[in-house]
Amino acid sequence: MRKCGILLHPTSLPGRYGIGDLGKSAYHFADYLEKAGQSLWQILPLGHTGFGDSPYQSFSAFAGNPLIISPDLLAEDGYLSEKDISNVPNFNDVKVDYGAVQTYKEGLLKKAFLNFKKSDKDYKSFCRKNSFWLNDYALFMSLKNYFIQKRKFEYESREYKAYYKQTVKALGENGVKDCYYGASWNSFPEDIKKREDSAIKKYTKLLKDDIDFYKFIQYVFFKQWIMLKKYVNDKGIEIIGDIPIFVAADSADTWAQRDLFYINEKGFPTEVAGVPPDYFSADGQLWGNPLYDWDKHKEDGYSWWIKRVEAVLELVDFVRIDHFRAFESYWSIPYGAKTAVKGKWKKGPQREVFDAISNRLGGLNIIAEDLGDLNPEVGILRDGLGLPGMKILQFAFDNHGNDYLPHNYTTDNFVVYTGTHDNDTTKGWYESTNEECRDYARRLMQVSGDDISWDLIRLAVSSTAKYCVIPIQDVLCLGSEARMNTPGVASGNWQFRFKSEQLTDESAEGLRYLCDIYNRLQN
Repeated sequence: MRKCGILLHPTSLPGRYGIGDLGKSAYHFADYLEKAGQSLWQILPLGHTGFGDSPYQSFSAFAGNPLIISPDLLAEDGYLSEKDISNVPNFNDVKVDYGAVQTYKEGLLKKAFLNFKKSDKDYKSFCRKNSFWLNDYALFMSLKNYFIQKRKFEYESREYKAYYKQTVKALGENGVKDCYYGASWNSFPEDIKKREDSAIKKYTKLLKDDIDFYKFIQYVFFKQWIMLKKYVNDKGIEIIGDIPIFVAADSADTWAQRDLFYINEKGFPTEVAGVPPDYFSADGQLWGNPLYDWDKHKEDGYSWWIKRVEAVLELVDFVRIDHFRAFESYWSIPYGAKTAVKGKWKKGPQREVFDAISNRLGGLNIIAEDLGDLNPEVGILRDGLGLPGMKILQFAFDNHGNDYLPHNYTTDNFVVYTGTHDNDTTKGWYESTNEECRDYARRLMQVSGDDISWDLIRLAVSSTAKYCVIPIQDVLCLGSEARMNTPGVASGNWQFRFKSEQLTDESAEGLRYLCDIYNRLQN
């Protein structure tokens, strides 16, 4: 069945609270999808974002993002009063100011927590069901806050000087300060850094109120998301989620299960993730995530990965796994390297991890993000598992034999995009690419290029691809100012938002028309 949908992360939704959330604007977007004849809504990872605000660098592989909890829904549930949400700061409505939003929303969530009764049966059930990750996450976040407040960044302490000396070469002075300011777990006191039983008991008792607060946050996040998902699914629309293949170095996952990663006794990675020089960067991309010790994962039947995929598939209908190629082979960079150039390829677990997931969960509702520098073995692994890959039209116009050109497609088992969150918008791409590419694109599509966003949308929808997904920026014909992420650039990303009046009946009718004539209309 041919499907079409829109790529939009909830943080980009309109609203008065400085960031998109799971309230009425999310429901209005679902209504728009239905009006436009769409059957897919693709999002980015929903995790609790850390430094840099990237959804691909979260404090937990399982926890949801508190910033997209809806204050309006908290008020409807009686956790906040109308007065609590009446005095809202004058937030920017086209860009997310994460620092200001964090401060404001944390205050609201703490008020909501004070009005919450922990005797709630649904809350207790949620905590029991998710205890395998929730307890570690809540303690981890509480510890971070505790040590931030306790130390007040004592730069002259022996502990800090030792920490600084260890890490400055790897992260640079600003990076080290950011890490210490955030009380990264490898700066915790030795007993709790190593998770000694006595320390776990001590801090669990000491930080009980904070731990309960973080559990409450996750309870309301999951409650709001599940309610939204039901509304979306009832309209015949499926949600495509996203799993970052790697986890953040400073996360509950690495702290709680250090043995699953290449992390030394002091809590630092020994080798980290990234990619070699490619389309996006001449120096490659140095992500810095600790790499998996796949032998340890294999020993327990890949149970952590099974739980991770199972947890995400409770929130979405399909899941895109970012950087799929690393399951075949991954780029290993020595910890402390300043660029990704001096890494080397190492073999991943191949299909073993997917067979383990399939044996436990059934069919694989997985999309393989198979972009970048690939060897033939990656395609063999993807096709052997029957997973759809990805095609990006913005990559297609440099030569007539390009695999991303629709007339060169040899199968329909993939998702075609005009661009993704890592690309410029189509309008921005067209304006910045070379004239040779622009000329070929115009001639191939027989267009003037004056409406390039919708020209590429038509090309994507008309292709033989089983699935088609269009970033909301292209539907709205926005330029480079609306780009979501620029790989390799540390700041200024993930901030894009649009206004409610930009979702017009005209664009919905245009999408519906294209889906109708190219057999992608589902409702």
